[in-house]
Amino acid sequence: MAETAGPGASWRWALAAATAAGVAVTSALAAYADAHPGDGAALLTLWFSSMLEMKAWLATGATALLVVQLSSALVMCGRMPGVRDAPGWVTTLHRWSGVSAFGLTLPVAFACVWSIGFEDEPGRVLVHSVAGCLFYGVFTVKMLALRVRGLPAGVLPLLGGLVLALLALVWSTSALWYFARAAS
Repeated sequence: MAETAGPGASWRWALAAATAAGVAVTSALAAYADAHPGDGAALLTLWFSSMLEMKAWLATGATALLVVQLSSALVMCGRMPGVRDAPGWVTTLHRWSGVSAFGLTLPVAFACVWSIGFEDEPGRVLVHSVAGCLFYGVFTVKMLALRVRGLPAGVLPLLGGLVLALLALVWSTSALWYFARAAS
């Protein structure tokens, strides 16, 4: 018989609400990008020579910070080989490397959604568009789930792994492609 109410059920409702928020973020990004196809005009390049160069380098910086995120998460969870006790600064490193990585993705997402739109051809671009929207949705769920009390131990690592995997997929279908094309 399924548990329908009680003290242990509150985290389920909170996680369901966080998931609904994530679905809303993913859907809103995809709908906006699809309804407003960009003209490819660069609204923002920062100090880079083109919008695509900016996107590639900022996404690469965010992806490089994934190594810090994964390493610090493993230390905090006691899963890093050779590390018994997590130093006090690891939590701060984890938090700020995540904030920095997310911050680096914002100009990239703005350029994607505003200047390019949601594209479905070729296949690489479709995967990139879907993964980019999903990244922000799963990120939303993870950030909201951080505040949910009583979550099973595996939920946050699973969400963190999904965020990491989606950003790696976004990077590999865009920045990696850009750098490989530029090298040839």
